[in-house]
Amino acid sequence: MWQYEKKLQFPINIKHPNPTLANYIISQYGGPDGEMGASMRYLSQRYSMQDDVAKALLTDIGTEELAHLEMVGTLVHQLTKNATTSEIENSPLALYYVDHGKGVWPVSAGGQAFTSMSFAVKGDPITDLMEDLAAEQKARTTYDNILRMSDDPDVNRVIAYLREREIVHFQRFGEALDRVQAKACEKNKYYMSK
Repeated sequence: MWQYEKKLQFPINIKHPNPTLANYIISQYGGPDGEMGASMRYLSQRYSMQDDVAKALLTDIGTEELAHLEMVGTLVHQLTKNATTSEIENSPLALYYVDHGKGVWPVSAGGQAFTSMSFAVKGDPITDLMEDLAAEQKARTTYDNILRMSDDPDVNRVIAYLREREIVHFQRFGEALDRVQAKACEKNKYYMSK
């Protein structure tokens, strides 16, 4: 059971509307390497993870990814809430706006709706942890790309924070993979000696 603290993990206070930037950032809400897929990936993989330390890590990071989903949604909301219809019409967010208005809906920057095909669960601890390492690097790269396209310091502080968390998650998953592989080697040695 989780306890929800009613505040964002990192403060967000966007001063200037920017629907174009919102369109880029929405990809981290529901895009192929976004926070929704990450949270579902880790919270689903934990059921078949045999190592209790790795299982706890998947639960912790999966839960943190839900907090990141909330932060990305807040960014998109704050970047669009005071935007005029004309500003939205003249941005890449125009097609999104037709279907969703200023609501926050899981989609990629290219307009592809979120699907569970965005994440994998194989039930094999090594395969799943390798997937997680790759997922964290893809999310970091997406945040790098957003930072290259943004000149809003209020947005950049949040994106840089989220990017940093991807690096930490990558490191923790690497440690978990080392642990799981070491256990697998010990188990194989036991069977080989029999």
